[in-house]
Amino acid sequence: MSKMLKVRQVKIDVLNDNETTRLQALCQKLHLRQNEILDYQITKQSLDARDKEKIMYVYEFNVKLNDEQKYLKIKDVLIANEEVYQFPYVNGNSQVRPVIIGCGPAGLFCAYVLAENGFHPIVIEQGEKMEKRIKTVNHFWETGILNANSNVQFGEGGAGTFSDGKLNTMIKNENHRHEKVFNTFVEHGAPSDILYSYKPHIGTDCLSRVIVSIRKKIEEMGGSFYFEKKLTDIVIDNNHIKEIILNDSERFACDFLVLALGHSSRDTFHMLYEHGLLMESKPFAVGLRVSHRQKMINESQYGKKYADKLGSANYKLTYQSSHHRGVYSFCMCPGGYVVNASSVRNQLVINGMSNYLRDSENANSAIVVTVSQADFGPNPLDGVKYQESLEKAAYGLGNGLIPVQLYKDYQKKQISNRFLDVNPLFKGKYTFGDLNKLFSEEINSDIKEAMTYFGKKIKGFDSDGTILAAVESRTSSPIKMFRDECLQSNIKGIFPCGEGAGYAGGITSSAIDGIKVAEMVAKLIINQ
Repeated sequence: MSKMLKVRQVKIDVLNDNETTRLQALCQKLHLRQNEILDYQITKQSLDARDKEKIMYVYEFNVKLNDEQKYLKIKDVLIANEEVYQFPYVNGNSQVRPVIIGCGPAGLFCAYVLAENGFHPIVIEQGEKMEKRIKTVNHFWETGILNANSNVQFGEGGAGTFSDGKLNTMIKNENHRHEKVFNTFVEHGAPSDILYSYKPHIGTDCLSRVIVSIRKKIEEMGGSFYFEKKLTDIVIDNNHIKEIILNDSERFACDFLVLALGHSSRDTFHMLYEHGLLMESKPFAVGLRVSHRQKMINESQYGKKYADKLGSANYKLTYQSSHHRGVYSFCMCPGGYVVNASSVRNQLVINGMSNYLRDSENANSAIVVTVSQADFGPNPLDGVKYQESLEKAAYGLGNGLIPVQLYKDYQKKQISNRFLDVNPLFKGKYTFGDLNKLFSEEINSDIKEAMTYFGKKIKGFDSDGTILAAVESRTSSPIKMFRDECLQSNIKGIFPCGEGAGYAGGITSSAIDGIKVAEMVAKLIINQ
């Protein structure tokens, strides 16, 4: 049986890239005519921008030929491996229905693969379903009236729904779980280029539609969803989960409980801690979100020749401060907006968001500094308390509005009174304030050091008119829950999962962890 060939390092100038030139370059690489290629598909696209006068796309293709063996001697040509995810278990007649708390990527993909393989998961989410949630979030941005249970952090799709929708991840691709996540997204309406793009993203507008489609498919396969139902307590018998309590009153029998909590589920962290679920604090990062003109970023990353040819550019910056702290850019949103992402009354936190086209005039990203127990204390929930203290201070500084400051004024510790070359693009109202008041002198110094260094990497990054906003404090979960070799907590039947539990960071890694936990839950249900 003929196998597909993987052909690597097919390079095409960005200015000349199209379907015809790709096929021509592929034929040239293989030394054959176009009619000899039976089929081909792009499997990977990367960007070589080292030479700003000749930026190249670098492609990998899977190619079908009549006689593949004679081409294996060509450099960068090899047999393509089949990359198909296989769920390892199929349900028989078990009536046990696993319960999943949380409808972000971890919870959704845990539910999806369980439902797909004959299990019938129940998904419980404290926030609203997408159709209502979008209206609630927009109302908050317009009026400042917060729904503490359904907002940018909570609701169908999780916190990643109102972000850039980035799908890149650094974790290993074990058992082709990556392919399962990406193929599922595409099957439910995501653009097919995420299957090979060097910087795959969906964007808030597209992701919201994809999530609704995934939910409906889970329901078709036998899963159930309960929205606006908050986990408020658990009942344990002989160190095993037996019941959960929703909205302080509704009791729900449960033997298998997946905790796919978001990183902002603070009251749930406290409740679980009081029940003796083992957890520990972990390092995270805090800082400010910076906004620049996207055109400036494009010209710095691609040069003027290509600045308008490659869409909105992104960047990734790192620095080691004189205080031996890591400072880095986080959640960079090309062509995006800074958004009020608050979920607690009288506390304020921000994030970045982009739509699929990334077509606003600004780029934004968080510039954050690593913090650890030395900053907030040794107890498991001390990191949560530290986040809360920053968010209360930010709320007070802006009197409920997003506090902003120009970089030149942040350096001088003075309140800004007008914008310069960068126009503010915010979802939620804002006001001027002195952001130095939020952090210790050391953290402020680390941010300023890093901004100077980043200005050498990207011209204009530390310009006077750069807009800073506060506070960025939820870069990752401040806690990590214990789980054993069966992915269970010390309380049996409870499976910590995803970003809130400390096992992921971002949409893709959370979805993959959801799949891993689903596999283990299925195994234990079958073998009980």
